[in-house]
Amino acid sequence: MTLTQVNLKRFTAFSDLSIDLSPGINVLVGANGTGKTHLMKVCYAACEASRPDVHFMEKLVRVFLPPGRRPGRLVKQQVGRSKAVVEVRRDDRKLTASFSTQVKSAHSEAVRVEGLRNWKKDRVPGVYIPVKEMLAHAPGFLSLYATREIHFEEIYSDILNLAYRPAPRGPRDEQRNRLLPQLERELGGSVFVQNEEFFLHNKQGNLEFSLLAEGIRKLALLWLLIQNGALTGGSVLFWDEPETNLNPKLFGVVMDILLELQRAGVQVFIATHDYVILEEIDLRRTDEDSVAFHTLHLEGGEISCSTAGDYLGIRPNAIAEAFDDLYDREIKRSLRGLVK
Repeated sequence: MTLTQVNLKRFTAFSDLSIDLSPGINVLVGANGTGKTHLMKVCYAACEASRPDVHFMEKLVRVFLPPGRRPGRLVKQQVGRSKAVVEVRRDDRKLTASFSTQVKSAHSEAVRVEGLRNWKKDRVPGVYIPVKEMLAHAPGFLSLYATREIHFEEIYSDILNLAYRPAPRGPRDEQRNRLLPQLERELGGSVFVQNEEFFLHNKQGNLEFSLLAEGIRKLALLWLLIQNGALTGGSVLFWDEPETNLNPKLFGVVMDILLELQRAGVQVFIATHDYVILEEIDLRRTDEDSVAFHTLHLEGGEISCSTAGDYLGIRPNAIAEAFDDLYDREIKRSLRGLVK
């Protein structure tokens, strides 16, 4: 029950966008402002809407947090009144929300949501890892978020709720036995929670997360989500800029984990600006892996998307162009004074 397609009309930065999604790994690339994060948030809200107690439009608002929590602010800005349409598909199942610039509440009668009953027949667990790391700031955050109006998108409380989830009863399954030791080698230990605070247990003892490098905390979060079963077959992982604050030597380890997760039935979305991430995932994949590279770019003033099955097929590739430019300038500097 993976997500198969997303269609956006006059929603945030998009005028008219349609993307067919891979059941395996979907890599989103593009310049800042081309909507990579927005695309993932829409898909994540759709996953959450498969839960019986979640209202799709309300989740969209909580995830995007528009000014005044007005859905109408999510409509692409233009002269006059306009209407946005958000559509996410799982094969023949379709979840659609439509609303105009005038809508002030997620529960307004002017909001039209279709396909919700059929969409909720099967749960699609979503996991969204934001750019900002939250585990070091976890103590007290959930109780504060639940009782006070603080300006945090709901993805932050969602990921903490998942991180706090205990491991399933019984012995580790095959997937956890395969993936967790690899992460434990890089972490130098394992993770535990005490009084809402996360610790890394290693040879030095128990280290508070506030004392750890942020890149290590990212690996620790991945360890927790695999250990407690949040990332298992049938779930969908959204990871915004996994390379942030992570040593490039660890990129290959993380990409190996993501490839193993998709082989176990986890659908994966990552948004990245990093050349090494793109190369690592392309070089480490096998012919049996399902990977799609979606390039978001401006065309005629509007955001368009082109999809390729491998790194060399990415067009346009702003990341490769930037690295090519650096390489050319390095060569010119090296040759300076040698050529008369």
